[in-house]
Amino acid sequence: MIARDTATFIQGLPKAELHVHIEGTLEPEMMFALAARNGLALDFDSVEALRQAYEFTNLQSFLDIYYSGARVLRKAADFEDLAWAYLEKAHAQNVRHVEIFFDPQTHTTRGISFGTVITGLCRALARGRKTLGLSASLIMCFLRHLSPEYALQTLFEAQSHREHITAVGLDSSEAGYPPKLFTDVFARAREAGFSAVAHAGEEGPPEYIRQALTLLKAARIDHGVRCLEDDDLVRTLVRRRVPLTVCPLSNVKLKIFETIAHHNLIALLNRGLCVTINSDDPAYFGGYINENLMAVCEAFDLTCRDLGRLARNSFEAAFLEDDQRQLYLEEVDRYVRKFE
Repeated sequence: MIARDTATFIQGLPKAELHVHIEGTLEPEMMFALAARNGLALDFDSVEALRQAYEFTNLQSFLDIYYSGARVLRKAADFEDLAWAYLEKAHAQNVRHVEIFFDPQTHTTRGISFGTVITGLCRALARGRKTLGLSASLIMCFLRHLSPEYALQTLFEAQSHREHITAVGLDSSEAGYPPKLFTDVFARAREAGFSAVAHAGEEGPPEYIRQALTLLKAARIDHGVRCLEDDDLVRTLVRRRVPLTVCPLSNVKLKIFETIAHHNLIALLNRGLCVTINSDDPAYFGGYINENLMAVCEAFDLTCRDLGRLARNSFEAAFLEDDQRQLYLEEVDRYVRKFE
């Protein structure tokens, strides 16, 4: 496919997004608007100066500015506006189903109530279902740099909002914070009926992926790109068909890989792993899901069938009812056939 045809194909390709942090969709323009609305001062004089600061050396350098930016989110309306802006972007890129990470502890540590956060997010999701026809759900993540006890407290707060939360996850600083620290809280989450996912194998070693599978009982691994360092682990992931929610532009921006061309996506696919493509924190990393798909397509000369496989993987990996999943898979297959 030539570049223009590739862009057209990707634009129309039905897809699910399974790894996007709602706080990471906070575009600089909205950050300044919310700061003004809430009477807050930012550390930057302009949108341009803020964007220029998005040169990260590792995960932690990103998280420092990410948590600082989240300070502008104070009211339910702020969270609603943030989520709605993302849903509109996802809809425009033909995302048919999205599972959104949110980090309540990022806000409760600032004195913002759990209820304020989820009320705003749920308003946007309900609006998206009604007006955009976009299927959407929430995954509540625990911040691994905070204590397991705080995670348990957050899980307790989530109980009264159980119907709005599909799964729990684990994110934030990976190095030095192994999944095993959160074994108990994930066990309690399972008892409460939550599914589980976990960030592992981005900066952390393959052992973190193994812990996420065996101790946290994660149904999906977020990132997971370092799994190739452990052949036994790869065989386990393939045998169990454990999805990896890979975020190419994020991996480059955070120096996991030097360039997209150096990414191990093709090696992951060639080993038979269930890889999905996602945007992670698109406001900070330079692209939403279609930009990520374009980047890997250009780097690796992917075909329509290759891109269709990635889209199919996204629906296979989603927390969907089987009948709805099948409808999406059939939609992907029909679309790909038109271009073959």
